[in-house]
Amino acid sequence: MLTRKQHELLMFIHSRLQEAGVPPSFDEMKDALELKSKSGIHRLITALEERGFIRRLPNRARALEVLRLPESIQSPRHAPTPPTTGFKPSVIQGSKGQPPAATKAPERDKAPASDTISVPVMGRIAAGVPISAIQHNTHSVAVPPDMITGGEHYALEVKGDSMIEAGILDGDTVIIRRTETATAGEIVVALVDDEEATLKRFRRRGDTIALEAANPAYETRIFHTDRVRVQGRLVGLIRRYH
Repeated sequence: MLTRKQHELLMFIHSRLQEAGVPPSFDEMKDALELKSKSGIHRLITALEERGFIRRLPNRARALEVLRLPESIQSPRHAPTPPTTGFKPSVIQGSKGQPPAATKAPERDKAPASDTISVPVMGRIAAGVPISAIQHNTHSVAVPPDMITGGEHYALEVKGDSMIEAGILDGDTVIIRRTETATAGEIVVALVDDEEATLKRFRRRGDTIALEAANPAYETRIFHTDRVRVQGRLVGLIRRYH
């Protein structure tokens, strides 16, 4: 899953390679994305390279190769579309290749499929350092009605281990209630600099926001309040055992 700017840059590079056979210059990329400096382009290219979408060819100036396009792109020339304290996760247990069970605990009876609610899965979220902003609906997942607390909900697939002490593991699917506010101690989806999204525990300290991991191997990250926007609050998760 890519941020809007990453998506725009990838498609711009791909289009230029298709049309001219050579990638655009950093200045051309900066102007196309309406960025103020080339440092932003460097950051976006690094992110695309880390995610396996492009490759920088060694010993060649301006040498970029597009390795793949987002799965949501049906045509290579299709233009990009802009787009609680002490939490204890409610876990839906499922088996490999089967729909998730529609209960919060394994000892309860499985609810009928008609009693479940379909929640859109919006992509992958980092339980580690931020990797990507929420943008694309990839598929849906069925959850029990009692996990839906009112309001709009979406789901995200967890990547990383920074929240393991909160019971959130790599490969889990978290259920998020969409909201722009959070209380100290809640686990939230936080959007940093309108570019990167991460799943962390929320703290506010004066004019700064702290995004805390639940793993001592990860440091708490501190940002000024104008750099962070809350995108939702964690209300439950789904776990499949393979």
